[in-house]
Amino acid sequence: MEAERGCKMTGTGAMEGATRRLSAALDAMEAAIERRKDADRAELALAAQLHASGTDRSRLAVTIDDLTARNRHLAQANRDASQRVSAAIESIRGVLDAQTE
Repeated sequence: MEAERGCKMTGTGAMEGATRRLSAALDAMEAAIERRKDADRAELALAAQLHASGTDRSRLAVTIDDLTARNRHLAQANRDASQRVSAAIESIRGVLDAQTE
């Protein structure tokens, strides 16, 4: 009878040990799942930031193109105005020179 009781205790102890190991393995698996979920969320957030950056980059490229075209237009208008002012100065000089003669 004593031998049977020892065997049952050993069996019970083994069962308790197996249950603890199973519980520890399940806890480790749950922790790994949570880490994976966190990593997935971080990856999604990074993908969203990357998409937003791409959108911003496209918008900024259009703005730069528009400003470059405007700059070219203003530079040409400046050259035209400068030529007109130079021509007007020469015309006034001609009139003044004609009056002094």
